[in-house]
This record gives sequence, C-alpha cells and structure tokens, in this order.
Amino acid sequence: MRFMIIVKATGATEAGVMPEAALFAAMGEYHQELARAGVLLDANGLKPSSQGWRIRYEAGRRSVIDGPFAETKELIAGYTLIQVRSREEALEWARRFPNPQGEGASAEIEVRPLYEMDDLPFHTDMHKEQ
Repeated sequence: MRFMIIVKATGATEAGVMPEAALFAAMGEYHQELARAGVLLDANGLKPSSQGWRIRYEAGRRSVIDGPFAETKELIAGYTLIQVRSREEALEWARRFPNPQGEGASAEIEVRPLYEMDDLPFHTDMHKEQ
C-alpha cells in the first residue's frame, strides 16, 4: 500500500523561506530511517506557487493560470511517498514525521492512500483481455 504524507504550505513556504537547520536535519534523519526500512519511494519539497501554474478545464477549453495562488491552506509545500504493508504501519510512520513548522509550533500534515491498480474498476477488465 502506498501513502502520501502531505506537508501543507504556509505563508513562509510560499515566500520561499527555508526551514531552520535543525528542522532540515530532523527531516533528513526521518527520511534516512524510511530509506533504511525500505519504505521510502520519494520525498521532495515544492517551490512556492508563484513559480507554478494551474490548468483550468472549462467548457471544453483549457486555460493557464499563473501562480501565486491566494489560498495557502489549499497548497502543498512538500510530500513523502511511502510503501508499507498496512494503514497501521503508515500511521506509525506518520506519527514520527517531524513537525514541519518546528517542534512546539502548531502544524498539520495530511496522509492519504494512493489508488492501487486493484482499486480501479477497469483493472479486472484489462486482465481479461490479456
């Protein structure tokens, strides 16, 4: 089972402010632990939304909307992608995730499972054709 640990953006991350050295070290150690355990698939921070864009689909057309985007609470600052045996194991790892705002600060991360091929309705149809 794959899970994405999502770090929400803040005003500081949207301004391009890098975390303190202690937080970088804690994140580095955490990701090394994930790698040693063989569950880390990927992890990255995202640049501010001012350097990105969105594609809007409307009435059969596509339009480009350049960042920055106003609603920081809707944005992602980074992610960690893990592959584990169960929801419980993902929860165990998520509880160990360093506070993205630094110890003692208020913060929140979000964890969501990814769809697997077996979850998709057309998956069984594809196997029948082969």
